[in-house]
Amino acid sequence: MRNKKTLDLTLIAIFAALIILQSVIPNLGYIRIIPALPSISTLVLTVSIAGALLGPKSGLILGTFTGLMSLFVAYTQPADPLSLMLFQNVVIAVVPRALMGLFSGLVASAFKKNKNKAVVVFGYALSGFVTAATNTLLVIAFTSLFFMGDPTMVTGKLGMLGNNSPLIWILLTVLGFNGIVEATATAIFTPIITLPLAKVFNRMRNS
Repeated sequence: MRNKKTLDLTLIAIFAALIILQSVIPNLGYIRIIPALPSISTLVLTVSIAGALLGPKSGLILGTFTGLMSLFVAYTQPADPLSLMLFQNVVIAVVPRALMGLFSGLVASAFKKNKNKAVVVFGYALSGFVTAATNTLLVIAFTSLFFMGDPTMVTGKLGMLGNNSPLIWILLTVLGFNGIVEATATAIFTPIITLPLAKVFNRMRNS
């Protein structure tokens, strides 16, 4: 039991180190496709894999850590005006990331003990999709909530001051592309990376 706890703590530390590197090294954790919009985040994949491998508790810890790093980056090296405005808000920066790690672990845990490999692969893929979707939808929801009193603060950064649609619909439209890319990529790569890692870690835990 002690060895298992030590291994899990070591793995959490390794994932935390990866999150730090992805957060601070340009174009590693955040990939910019459309200049005016927030970057597509590869950190979602890291948290998805961590939650799937280590479970919901560790996923929550690493998701929260990712959110704190997002907050740190927003204050120290923001990539665009919209990210600067959104992710300097503690709730918008931290809560979606914390919950995406939790949900990643919960979804994967429901499938990964199944003896049918296809079911396990589906569970990891679903875990990846849920992880990315949680992050995107909660960022949109919290942004809509915090800026409902003055949506022009957001629409101005997007260059859409003349758009009178509800803020949440504007965000779903504008950020939907990022969300779709992140969810698709995370759903594809989570099982590809997690399956071989899980075999190695299970052997290490049982040795």
